[in-house]
Amino acid sequence: MSVQGVDLEQLVSWMDGKGLGEGPLTDVTRLSGGTQNILLRFERAGRTYVLRRPPPHLRANSNETMRREARVLSALKGTGVPHPELIAACPEEDVIGASFYLMEPIDGFNPAASPLPEPYASDKDWQWRTGIELIDGIAKLGALDYQALGLEGLGKPDGFLTRQVGRWAAQLKSYEDFPGWTGAGEIPGVEKTAQWLSDHIPDNFQPGLIHGDYHLGNVMFAHDRPELAAIVDWELTTIGDPLIDLGWVLATWPIKGVLADETVGATPWIGFPEIPDLIARYDEKSDRDLSHITWYAVMGCYKLGIILEGTHARACAGKAPKETGDNLHARTVGLFTRAMNWIEGGFQ
Repeated sequence: MSVQGVDLEQLVSWMDGKGLGEGPLTDVTRLSGGTQNILLRFERAGRTYVLRRPPPHLRANSNETMRREARVLSALKGTGVPHPELIAACPEEDVIGASFYLMEPIDGFNPAASPLPEPYASDKDWQWRTGIELIDGIAKLGALDYQALGLEGLGKPDGFLTRQVGRWAAQLKSYEDFPGWTGAGEIPGVEKTAQWLSDHIPDNFQPGLIHGDYHLGNVMFAHDRPELAAIVDWELTTIGDPLIDLGWVLATWPIKGVLADETVGATPWIGFPEIPDLIARYDEKSDRDLSHITWYAVMGCYKLGIILEGTHARACAGKAPKETGDNLHARTVGLFTRAMNWIEGGFQ
């Protein structure tokens, strides 16, 4: 029997070999998530497991991504960084057709899945703590000694910041291959933002572990207390400058109720911290130099705006729905407007 690309008989046989319970798998359920990766929750011999594997149509790096995720989750055990606890990993691809791993289920909810549950929806203190806990998560992550955790070689920290602008500028230029794309000229301040970023690259940084896509859509919170239960979706994790994660949070964070990106999503938005509060909290919890924090926030807007514009370019070529493309283009424009405002006037 196969469920969502997972051969359950093969999985049972593999689990037998690992001593992970006995008997059949029961209550097999597909879990929703923010990516195309497959998440299956099931029980065996009274224990609950969550399986994560790549999508059925594998991309070139899908299996390597699973192996990297499992490696990082294994290394995070006992660090104090909230994460899904790894049970076992299968780096081989011949058991169910792809690499996969098993992890403990997380008792929590995703705050970007609006509306917020009670008491988050009505308690301003809980909303404030949600923002603070989000920042504390990456402060803890960025403070880890990745070499001591055995994660050396996970990424290439040398020249990490200097590669960023050129990489994403090249991504934007590649959209010219889509016929009908309206072009980068329709994005206000795109060239000025790229030039400013190139001219203000921080001179140095302390390498560390970064999540790579850190926002409210990729975390889970406890139901009964305003506490971060787990950081999830580690597929973009690498070794680089941890302040990139903070910049990503700032790029997606609402300003006066206006979302920069729909991944934030939490409503109502009453008692959440504002951007200066988030920066102050990170500064309190980390010994990293925040004198260039505007650069990281603008970099977040630049990168995310270019990523979203990719769907607009595909829509112009008839390869994605026009309504979706138009919506994402509007968000790209909003992100570059935000970036220009920060360049010219800071966060106030």
